[in-house]
Amino acid sequence: MLTIRNITLVTVAPLVLAAAGAAHPHGLSRATATDWTQLHIALLPVFPLLTLGLLVPLWHRPRPDLAGFATVAAWTSAFTYAAFYTGLDAVAGIAAGTAVEHAAGTADIGPIKYPLYDVGDSLGEVGAYALIVAVVATAVALFPKHGVRVVPGTVVLLVAGWSFTDSHIFWPRGVWTMLGFALGFALLAAGTRRSESVPRRA
Repeated sequence: MLTIRNITLVTVAPLVLAAAGAAHPHGLSRATATDWTQLHIALLPVFPLLTLGLLVPLWHRPRPDLAGFATVAAWTSAFTYAAFYTGLDAVAGIAAGTAVEHAAGTADIGPIKYPLYDVGDSLGEVGAYALIVAVVATAVALFPKHGVRVVPGTVVLLVAGWSFTDSHIFWPRGVWTMLGFALGFALLAAGTRRSESVPRRA
């Protein structure tokens, strides 16, 4: 039951983001500005929850060893991702959508939205790479206790993380990226739980 609960907990956010990505406007224009803005407002608290997939298996007090150091590094990197990727959502999503929605009818929206895209993309890039660092640090922290069981989930998460650096949640690759995160987090949660359930020899 605990494994099922944890898998559910760590996969909810990427699955919600995958569903949102399927409905995400392919571009920002006057016609899509309202939907663009409202979607990013709705997703503002969801993107940081991707880190649950790493924080749940690391839910313990770090010890003064390599695994403990890696745990703190994973927490720090996860926080960095959450902060900077929220910045992307706020600037390139909410701010750009609002600016285009309220632009004068005769205005060229390119100079309005592209500077916001540039700032948002820079913030999002920092966040996405921080998430990759968090995945690696999580694997280092978990490997001494759980061994090769953490490898499948880590590999899937690294592939998804690399795709995330430039796919966001846009259909189709962004949606597949989020599904990859869901799979990777589920494998990591299941792998770490299974190793805990193995009885110790006397």
